Amino acid sequence: MQTSSPPPASRIPAFRTIAVTHRTVLAIAVPMTLGFVTTPLLGLTDTAVVGRSGSAEALAGLAIAAALFDLMFASLNFLRASTTALVAQAQGRGDPAELFAVFWRSILLSLGFGFAILLLSPLIVGGGPALMGADGQVQSAAATYIGIRILAAPVTLSNFTLLGFVLGRGLGTVGLSLQILLNGVNIVMSILLGITFGYGIAGVAWGTVIGETVAMLAGFGFLAWRYGAAAQPRLAMILDKAKMMALFRLNRDILIRTFSLITAFTVMTRIGAGFGAVTLAANAVLMNFFMIASFYLDGMATAAEQITGEAVGARQRPAFERAVKLTGLWSLALALASLGFFLVFGDAIIGFITTAGDVRAAAETYLPYAALTALTGALAFQMDGVFIGATWSVEMRNMMIVALAGYLATVAALTPILGNHGLWIALNVFLALRGILLLLRLKTKADQTFAESQ
Repeated sequence: MQTSSPPPASRIPAFRTIAVTHRTVLAIAVPMTLGFVTTPLLGLTDTAVVGRSGSAEALAGLAIAAALFDLMFASLNFLRASTTALVAQAQGRGDPAELFAVFWRSILLSLGFGFAILLLSPLIVGGGPALMGADGQVQSAAATYIGIRILAAPVTLSNFTLLGFVLGRGLGTVGLSLQILLNGVNIVMSILLGITFGYGIAGVAWGTVIGETVAMLAGFGFLAWRYGAAAQPRLAMILDKAKMMALFRLNRDILIRTFSLITAFTVMTRIGAGFGAVTLAANAVLMNFFMIASFYLDGMATAAEQITGEAVGARQRPAFERAVKLTGLWSLALALASLGFFLVFGDAIIGFITTAGDVRAAAETYLPYAALTALTGALAFQMDGVFIGATWSVEMRNMMIVALAGYLATVAALTPILGNHGLWIALNVFLALRGILLLLRLKTKADQTFAESQ
């Protein structure tokens, strides 16, 4: 029986013309959108598994622990984004050695953050739930979940880098496969350990650890199979001080941008709570509309990261401009479709999410604002992708801070007069500002970047 050998590491020809088509964009955006959609399914499964225990305390503990990990790992998602951008640029330059050096630098950084989290785990396990208001059995359940899942921190962050690498190479289908494998194994093991073997919330946590580990091993296995010796780390390149510092600066700027984003949504939740439980619940229901839109807007932003990054690396302005144009058109079209869909079917979706009459009535009142977030957020997501791909991180960071200031000013001006209407208007202003401010900087930055290549 004849066995096929793995293909040799692909050489990247320098100065080739980068063709940017609708198919190029969708080949990355569609798989990643599907990958992002699998994540809520995982959360739903974990909730259902723990919910079958009949313990409200365990369910509340899971919610608190999951929120803590979402905050912690969302803050570190720059490991994925920066890897995608720098790998795409190295690919555009026709520099395979630097392409793998970027990967191993990012892995080194991921492991560093992961082991730092492990060192801090006693503080996180002991203080995290209490900091989020948990006590008694709720605190105990949350601590159980956190104490197990935190063991996978280095693995989870390595998966961020692995995903960033394959996306930087434009391998959207491979990225989707890794996401499906991670979440699929997680779901199966959570059900098996949580329900079949009766470990409850501990079983769900171990399911996550196993899913992350399997996905990481599969990712490294893919690299070894696809690229062979070319993917092996070379110490001198990995520890290049100038390039390591450049990676730190890029990650720092994306981190500040992420914290600004988290701050905006935290402010919305905090002020919404002041309007009463019904309004707070209605806002939580309506944020699902923004979350749904974010799946495909994030997918399109990922396509923008890869294609613009490769075009910048290859110093091909026409490819860059076409990537901006096509990802912008797709983002706008999908946003308009979402706006129409949510306005027509929004009431039915709200009714599906909650049966509480007062919450439904409040949510229907503010529905148009929530539907509009897909449109006001479309340019923000796309421009983030473009600026990350081009590694214009300083401008992205600064414009995010300006947009956050505009949002806080709008909140301060409108909520005392308009209440929750003002809060939703401020959110849409924030999303629109993010995109518009970056768009205004786009031509200047492109002129500077591509002038340097002449």
